[in-house]
Amino acid sequence: MTHPLIPQITEIATPIADDLGLELVEIAFYTNESPPVLKVEVRNPEDDTSLDDCKQMSRALEAELDVAKVIAHAYVLEVSSPGISEQLTRDREYVSFKGFPVLVTTDPPYKGKPKWQGTLNCRDETTVYINQKGKIIKIPREVIQTVQLDTPS
Repeated sequence: MTHPLIPQITEIATPIADDLGLELVEIAFYTNESPPVLKVEVRNPEDDTSLDDCKQMSRALEAELDVAKVIAHAYVLEVSSPGISEQLTRDREYVSFKGFPVLVTTDPPYKGKPKWQGTLNCRDETTVYINQKGKIIKIPREVIQTVQLDTPS
């Protein structure tokens, strides 16, 4: 069953996507999550959908939803493409997803831990930096197996 706010959200999201040259693929609102998660999928019909496309859509949609006050309570907005992997591999992905929650898997375990969760800060030639409750954790790239967005399941 579709959430009753989906038609109103679609009405707001469609012209934003059009202005950005994107197609709206799907909108879902997961109210069983805490906080609820609004997932919006977009596609660039002219080219591969980039992380910048998703970022622009996210910022514009978030602003319009705030102005329209469609969703009364706190929620998480996730904008993605059906073709974008949750795993970060390119420099531009590390820039685009700065501030997003990530899960870093290491092998061998780094400081005794095989998995690290935090907010992505940045990546340089030798290190990935994540923020855990205000503390910057520096994980050497040589032990990192994967860095992926830590999205609610």
